[in-house]
Amino acid sequence: MQRIEESANGGPQLEKGIEERRRGPRSPASIQDGGGASRPQGEVTEGCRLPVLRRNQDNEDEWPLAEILSVKDISGRKLFYVHYIDFNKRLDEWVTHDRLDLKKIQFPKKEAKTPTKNGLPGSRPSSPEREVKRKVEVVSPATPVPASTETTQASVFPQNGSARRAVAAQPGRKRKSNCLGTDEDSQDSSDGIPSAPRMTGSLVSDRSHDDIITRMKNIECIELGRHRLKPWYFSPYPQELTTLPVLYLCEFCLKYVKSLKCLQRHLTKCDLRHPPGNEIYRKGTISFFEIDGRKNKSYSQNLCLLAKCFLDHKTLYYDTDPFLFYVMTEYDCKGFHIVGYFSKEKESTEDYNVACILTLPPYQRRGYGKLLIEFSYELSKVEGKTGTPEKPLSDLGLLSYRSYWSQTILEILMNLKSENGERPQITINEISEITSIKKEDVISTLQYLNLINYYKGQYILTLSEDIVDGHERAMLKRILRIDSKCLHFTPKDWSKRGKW
Repeated sequence: MQRIEESANGGPQLEKGIEERRRGPRSPASIQDGGGASRPQGEVTEGCRLPVLRRNQDNEDEWPLAEILSVKDISGRKLFYVHYIDFNKRLDEWVTHDRLDLKKIQFPKKEAKTPTKNGLPGSRPSSPEREVKRKVEVVSPATPVPASTETTQASVFPQNGSARRAVAAQPGRKRKSNCLGTDEDSQDSSDGIPSAPRMTGSLVSDRSHDDIITRMKNIECIELGRHRLKPWYFSPYPQELTTLPVLYLCEFCLKYVKSLKCLQRHLTKCDLRHPPGNEIYRKGTISFFEIDGRKNKSYSQNLCLLAKCFLDHKTLYYDTDPFLFYVMTEYDCKGFHIVGYFSKEKESTEDYNVACILTLPPYQRRGYGKLLIEFSYELSKVEGKTGTPEKPLSDLGLLSYRSYWSQTILEILMNLKSENGERPQITINEISEITSIKKEDVISTLQYLNLINYYKGQYILTLSEDIVDGHERAMLKRILRIDSKCLHFTPKDWSKRGKW
């Protein structure tokens, strides 16, 4: 059986012949640290920052600044776990001594007393610039539109002579909603997280409890069916499994074992050939299964452990009772193979229709991400609700959602018919009701696409030739779509606890 090797950063591995690109003569034999003490030049400790050699996406060498998070010695050879500053944590890796630029090393600043947090001693010295006060910065796709956007009559004129279609925003029915621009309606931000986790089933990570352990990847490799996956982030698998070169998972029940022999023995006893739960959608080889976190706890917890390897902004709850899991699979003669999934709260007070969403790395960049998102909104349509994903989104999640929102809204605007020779008109509320996309996400998408303009006291939506052509090209590539006729789903009233 052929295995597909997945690299954590999608790029080629650094070959061993790196010595030919080494730096020139070393700096003096000792270096002064922040506290004035002299250190041997070769002594690289946790908390140090220095340039580290890596390959970028263009297969070129670069020397980004990195922080040393951990040091280990294997058979007399030192390895350093580095986090590249201003890079995503999934690119963190173990490197050898010869990839460090010791001439520009920054040692941790000495402090008179060990920093304390909540009255407890700190676990390690602070690194340079760590004393800078963290600020919560929420990145929103665009500045909020004034409230009058959906209540002002609008018309449109060609934009630089290239407008092919124009839509006038029309007064619509007002609906209760949160104020625009609030944190919960904003998009992804590395620091834009709540100060404490909500008491509901939210999976937003409480980053205030991050420590050196959870900042480091602890699983080297995962074998899932015919694929081998390189985890991107920490996942709380049992400690005794973290030292293994490969962690083996049953691709049907997601049970984890320590060896290939154990997996083969498990497969002789495992009767599953598809995820547990109800199959609520099937078209071609694509199926979706609805899994109740209360009825299938073991599978749900194993799914969360696997997903945490590739999700950094979410935390892990062993109490899966408040959640539903929708697993997308691809069918072949051997069974239904997991492609991705999303979870949602059974009861969400904030209109969240997705808590976590993930496409496994072997299936990324093939349209499955948008298919998962489209399916989540299809469920919202059946429920008669508008929905939004739980924030913050990961960088890849934000790109997928922006792309889906853009394509869905543009599809509606381009299909509008003019009446009596007048420009077609539509309200923000009507777009939201047709698509089940929350009103705030509709507005932020229109702003992100720069479609909203103010002309002679009216708000207008202008579709330029570039926007239209780009949308048409994107839709030609989007082959996978959800067919609502193939969905067999009946929403439940989870407010009645007996249904749990």
